[in-house]
Amino acid sequence: MEGSSAIRPDQFGSSEEQALRKSIGYFKSLEQDGNTFICRGNKGNAAILFLTDDVFRIKIFQGEQVDLSTTPGVLPQVSDVEVKTQENDTKFIFVTSTIRLIVDKSKCSFLIEDLKAQTIARQNPVSWDARGEISATYEMPNESHFYGLGEKTGFLDKRGERYTNWNTDVYAPHVPEIEALYQSIPLLIHTHGEQSYGLFLDNPGRSDFDMRASDTTFSISCSTGAYDIYFINGPQMKDVVSRYTVLTGRIDLPPKWAIGYHQSRYSYMNQQEVLELARSFRAKQIPCDVIYLDIHYMDEYRVFTFDPVRFPDPEAMMAELKSLGIRIVPIVDPGVKKDPKYKVYQEGVRENHFVKKLEGDIVLGEVWPGISAFPDFTEDRTSEWWGDLHRYYTELGIQGIWNDMNEPALFNESKTMDLDAMHGNNGKPRTHEELHNLYGMLMSKATYEGLSRQLDGQRPFVLTRAGYSGIQRYAAVWTGDNRSFWEHMAMAMPMVLNMGLSGIPFAGPDIGGFAHHASGELLVRWTQMGAFFPYCRNHSAIGTVRQEPWSFGDKAEAIVRDYIGLRYRFMPHLYNLFQEAATTGLPIVRPLLLEYPADPKVTNLCDQFLLGKDILIAPVYRPDTDHRSVYLPAGTWIDYWTGEVHEGGRTILAHAPLEIMPMYVRAGAILAEGPLKQSADNESDESVTFHIYGAVASTGFETAYTLYEDDGVSFDYRQGSYSELSLNVVGSPKTIELNWSYAAASGFKPTRKLLRFSFRRCGFTASLVEGLQRLTADQLAAGAEGWLYNPSTDELLIQVADQAAGGKLVITK
Repeated sequence: MEGSSAIRPDQFGSSEEQALRKSIGYFKSLEQDGNTFICRGNKGNAAILFLTDDVFRIKIFQGEQVDLSTTPGVLPQVSDVEVKTQENDTKFIFVTSTIRLIVDKSKCSFLIEDLKAQTIARQNPVSWDARGEISATYEMPNESHFYGLGEKTGFLDKRGERYTNWNTDVYAPHVPEIEALYQSIPLLIHTHGEQSYGLFLDNPGRSDFDMRASDTTFSISCSTGAYDIYFINGPQMKDVVSRYTVLTGRIDLPPKWAIGYHQSRYSYMNQQEVLELARSFRAKQIPCDVIYLDIHYMDEYRVFTFDPVRFPDPEAMMAELKSLGIRIVPIVDPGVKKDPKYKVYQEGVRENHFVKKLEGDIVLGEVWPGISAFPDFTEDRTSEWWGDLHRYYTELGIQGIWNDMNEPALFNESKTMDLDAMHGNNGKPRTHEELHNLYGMLMSKATYEGLSRQLDGQRPFVLTRAGYSGIQRYAAVWTGDNRSFWEHMAMAMPMVLNMGLSGIPFAGPDIGGFAHHASGELLVRWTQMGAFFPYCRNHSAIGTVRQEPWSFGDKAEAIVRDYIGLRYRFMPHLYNLFQEAATTGLPIVRPLLLEYPADPKVTNLCDQFLLGKDILIAPVYRPDTDHRSVYLPAGTWIDYWTGEVHEGGRTILAHAPLEIMPMYVRAGAILAEGPLKQSADNESDESVTFHIYGAVASTGFETAYTLYEDDGVSFDYRQGSYSELSLNVVGSPKTIELNWSYAAASGFKPTRKLLRFSFRRCGFTASLVEGLQRLTADQLAAGAEGWLYNPSTDELLIQVADQAAGGKLVITK
């Protein structure tokens, strides 16, 4: 006998009807409240809020009142910009000191111009369907290029692509056609002609950015929640990135040890293996600051535990690692095992910290521990509880945590939490569908803030797989479960570059690839590249060929050692770039496009990159390759290895045997280099050499550099405890003058006796350095003050006492 289920409609297919889309229609009136303007339409409304002369927000809403609260991705903003308004029969016009916003009353479209009436952007009317999906299209000129959107796969330029923002656990295939990965950063940077601007959709539900469907327009849409978009003016891309990071925040300076080399595997299975690994790094003189513990360190995968068999004495393990200058970063996932004997689960249930369904049942799902519950990080009290749980780790001396599986990832068909799960959201309940992309960021926020409370003024480190705009305030990001393929090595470059343009400067891939099997050649080439990414970790999967630096024989080990060592020697300059990112929002590694926006050859160049603005890195990302083409932009570039000088604006063929990754330094650049250390925060020797490239004794040559230094571990720099050493080099027809000085005295003083200045490939032969004697190499090495010129390398090396008063050198050719 059959029941009514026999005639369920889905058994007979469905008749798809074209849903009618609605729009605001036309604007009837304009209201003003401070710098917020409400355009009232016959079918909806638009709130326009000017935050600065170059940044404004448009929120589409229904009803009388507009909710101008934001997601946690946006920092509180103070709006004090002067906005002039005009109105005529067809338009509302808003004018700041830099841009003009023109609203077409008849169809509710938005035109943004500069004050010379040049079009910057045009937004066509916003529309929505009966199920609440909201969309708008934007004008796309022929010369358009698109960047940003976080860690998306594919090339640097996103024109012709379509991407979904929905944080997703993608173990495989992790290929360019995957439209959604672990991070969702709904920022699109559009460049055309001499204009760049950003569009940031502050919506943590599912959103889509489509630059493929039309030849003349691109679209931005969201399936739930509000259409709440920010326009960020340029005109330069640097302006967009800087202003976006004012909106969503910038990184705090990480502890210096977090900028060192990190070693990981899924998993180092027991305490003895971890200690032997650390001893091997020190015995082999390969610098390393961090060893990771993946899920096997836990007792049956319960977070905030150590397995009593595998890790019987974590306190003793930590003590030995500390003596070796190596830290542990353990993985902490959000899934809390459903176990009535497990204290964390008990507390979470009793104190109402877990995500629930509307009906009151705790949301349960399977992850590594089995059936698990999930903290509701949208509630501040739950975030505080979770952060305080990390005292379990900090009491062992742990200062860094690795957040994984926090999309959140579940072992079910949808790979995530049920969409109808409810988040308390501090009294404004929302479904998981509406807030999904925030989960990982809020977990990392809870972790970072908890560690900060417990570390007595020391800087914490958090690494996360999932995130949303603003994640840079709390965590470094890695690009997830890549594979040991050459193609994945190549793919890492545009991913990390676009993350930098999206406000996330502290990023990198798993060096060597996580899944599949690395080869010695792949590990060497990937380490060469990864040594210059902001985040530097080697990580591999269970069951794969091991890929510690010594895993592929003596030759590969020696090359890997050299490049990891080079990262540590570059640490003063690298730390400078982190400080610049924290101050300006600009990325640490940059596409050439960012520094050479007028060069048409770099709009989609993404197999080479810049470290800061002065060092060009050109990795070899194909097997059995000993040459590669390198594009040198305008200017003069000096081969880092050979000193050969090349004029830019052209492509050269670089020789790249296995031990060489092509690197070039811009003439006129100054780079700070420190001694080779085995751990980054070793303060025993803070000596520094300033390499000055391509200086010439002629009128018009001038270059400058400021070295930022602090203790590298505490937040004391926020109270002014840091040092800034400024250099200025000026040429004249017969001399080069070098001046250096420290900024006003502060609470921090570097530990060193000498300063060294190295003039590399200088365009003159020194005959005299005023006030200093000429030395031999042995005298210089022994610490004497003086100078040495090496004609074979065209290098002038000067060594002087480091004095608080600074100094001056006059070099005569």
